[in-house]
This record gives sequence, structure tokens and C-alpha cells, in this order.
Amino acid sequence: MTETLFEKIWNSHVVVERENEPSLIYIDRHLIHEVTSPQAFDGLRANNRDVRRRDLTVATIDHNVPTTDRSLPMIDETSSTQIKTLEKNCKDFGIKLFGINDPNQGIVHVIGPQLGITLPGSTIVCGDSHTSTQGAFGAFAFGIGTSEVEHTLATQTLWLEKPKTFEILATGKRKNPFAVTSKDIILSIIKQIGTDGGTGHVLEYHGDAISDLSMEQRMTICNMSIEAGSRAGLIAPDEKTFDYLNNRKYTPTNYDELVDYWKSNLMSDTNSKFDKSFTIDVDKIEPQVSWGTNPAMVSDVTGKIPTPEEFGQNNEIQIESAKKALLYMDLKPDTPIVEIPVDRVFIGSCTNARLEDLKDAAEIVNGKTVNSHVGAMVVPGSQMVKLEAEKLGLDKIFKDANFEWRESGCSMCLGMNPDILKPGERCASTSNRNFEGRQGSGGRTHLVSPVMAAASAIAGHFVDVREFC
Repeated sequence: MTETLFEKIWNSHVVVERENEPSLIYIDRHLIHEVTSPQAFDGLRANNRDVRRRDLTVATIDHNVPTTDRSLPMIDETSSTQIKTLEKNCKDFGIKLFGINDPNQGIVHVIGPQLGITLPGSTIVCGDSHTSTQGAFGAFAFGIGTSEVEHTLATQTLWLEKPKTFEILATGKRKNPFAVTSKDIILSIIKQIGTDGGTGHVLEYHGDAISDLSMEQRMTICNMSIEAGSRAGLIAPDEKTFDYLNNRKYTPTNYDELVDYWKSNLMSDTNSKFDKSFTIDVDKIEPQVSWGTNPAMVSDVTGKIPTPEEFGQNNEIQIESAKKALLYMDLKPDTPIVEIPVDRVFIGSCTNARLEDLKDAAEIVNGKTVNSHVGAMVVPGSQMVKLEAEKLGLDKIFKDANFEWRESGCSMCLGMNPDILKPGERCASTSNRNFEGRQGSGGRTHLVSPVMAAASAIAGHFVDVREFC
């Protein structure tokens, strides 16, 4: 019987399976942070329970951590309380914590792969929806709620409804792979299948256009799978995967043996059946810019903002959603994308704050200056990324161009710390969500790739980054 990659991982982790009921699944890695874990630890204490596998549990501070000078007292009391609570919980329960001054601190979805904690064929959970990022390594990685965090801490298992399978086949070859990025690929996919297209499914990406991507680019694809409504994103591991994970800090000592197993087992069988499928030709993709308040509201940079009727295509709910989005974003149909001005530029988040992202953005910025009407910032995804970028002199390139160069953390991606937009400010952002108020109450978010964000910072408005290449 043929199996998809997801089915192979699922079946190898089933502890208890009952017909027409959730299955009990073993969890290989549990990642936690300061926002979704406090109540879970309170639950353990209330029930006099311990952490089942503290050796498989890793914590970091990322959502609330300040990205400015960390030697200064924290201004935000809520952030300070959550960070101190995580520090105490990790100490009390004996969990490894990458704290505020740890050289391995960073966004949880960035440090997992970077440290070799993420492994192919594993099940990985975290109280954060973008845990799907790590599916780029052939892992079933997904976000969970606070009660599930507690259940995983106590049992190292979870009760789950088995998702269906959804194959995304990406064919062709990008004409300009520097300017048309993996961010543009995933935004184009979401634009076509919708924010609910993957609901109840795990998206498995195949095709030459996916194999062509680096590991960091694949992480961007899997990161935003959640924005299509899916449970997770998944890419079969290959030589790029094995090379990336080799000799990382926490890479297992029997790594070569594991690689032999992964090569033989971690791929979908020929003729395996998926519940759904979708094909996209990357030859036809242009740099993308979101114009609305969900990641499916996207246009080519050379295009215009659609009318609600064009976007909705006879779907009244979608038409009304577009009308509401345009009102919130203060935009009018038929406006060319390149005529939309920006006030802020944010290069960061678990979607696009890795070293490759920063290198590409720096190539656009080098020798230029941020528009005088724009405030621009770069927030590396981890302290390791920050250090590597500084060794390459990227920090100097950004600072010479009048970008702010920050410490690592989630920062402006979710407005849960001092890095927020003011009401009415318009931001070109490399993050993953553009919901109302996502980056600050009344803030207007446009999702773009790092090179598009960099070009917009220089021009003061959206611009086709291919003109900079």
C-alpha cells in the first residue's frame, strides 16, 4: 500500500488509534515560549504533575523580548512578567531555556532548525501556529493551544484528528530567482487556493521549483502554509536538508545513520494518493504585494488593486470582505500597486529573518539611503543570525542606509511588544499576517519579500524590485 510522506510520519507516531475518533500521537520535540506556556505550567502545578520528557522540551524568549538595548529595564510590564514567568517555570521544571542574553536566543521557529533540534521524520509542536515552518525539513510540525501545551508537557503525546493530504506541485523555473522569491511563491499559492483552501489538510510541496529552493527559502514556504488554513506544510528532505542539519549544536551523534534511514523512508511513494492537489507554474509569478487584510488579498507588483467584485468572483462574502479590507487599508480599487506609499518597513519575523533574507535585502540597500519619509528596521530572527550577519558586515550596510539594526525577536510581526505601528501607518512587512491591527492598532500591513521591502524603503513606495537587479 502506497503512503504519502505525511502518512508515513503519522503512522510511525501513532500510540493509540480508534476508528472515527482522534488518535494519540507521540511527540518528538516540544518547543515553548513565554506567551502560550504560563497557564500550561500552572495546570501542571495544580495537578501535581511533572514534565514527562524535559530532555525533549526546549524554551526560548521571542514574542515579548525587547529588540532594543537589553541592558535597559523593560518598559512593558506585561512583557516583563511573561518573560520572568517563563524563566521561573523553566528553572522549576528543569527545562532548557535560551534566555534573554543567551547567544542561541531567537524566534522559536528560527532556532529549532538552526540548532539541529528540528529533525526529518519527527513530530514537533509549539504553542504557535507558525511551527509549520519546520515542515521544510520533512517534519510534521504544527501549532497547538495552551491546553495542548499542558498535555504535551505532562505526557509527551497529543490527541489529534488525522488531517487529510493536499499536494502542491510547483513546476517551472523562476526567470529571476533573486527578485521572485519563495515568499512570492507562497503568496501566489494562497492567492489562488484561498485562506481556507488547506483547511483540514497538510500541504505537501513537490516539484522542481521546490527542489530548487534553499532550506531557508523552503522554511518560508512551510511557514505560511498556515495562512492557507492548513494544519501544516511539508517538504520531503533531500541532500540540501541533510547538509543544512549536519554538525549543528544539537545534531544527534548518530547523524549518518539517521540520514541513511531518512533517504530510504522519508518521501511519498510513487503513485501515492492525495486527497487534493493543486499545480502552480512559477514561471508566471511576479513579485507580490498584499493590499488587504488577509494573505489571499494579493496582487502582482505590476498590477492594480482589484475591485471587490473582481476579488470576490460572485462570492458575496468575499466581496464584502474586500470592501471592508479596502476601507481599513484606506485604498481604492484600480490604484496601481507602485503608487502606494509606505511609512514603515519591517524586515524580520519567523517568515523572513534568516541570514539569506538579510543578505538579499542588503544587496538591494547597499550604497543607497532609506527615503526620508520612511522609518525602516531590520530584526534578525536569532542572535546567531545577527552575529553571522555582523561578521559579513550586513549591519553596517543597513545602518549606513539609515535602517535600524535590532536584537533578535518577533518584534513588529505581531504587535505584542514595543515595536508597533501607529494608527494609520502603512508598513511594507516581511511577516506572515496582515490582519487588522496585527502590527499595532490601526496599522496597515502589506506583505512582501525581503528584497521588495528593501526596495520600498529606498523608494518610499512599492516598486518592482526587478528594476533594482
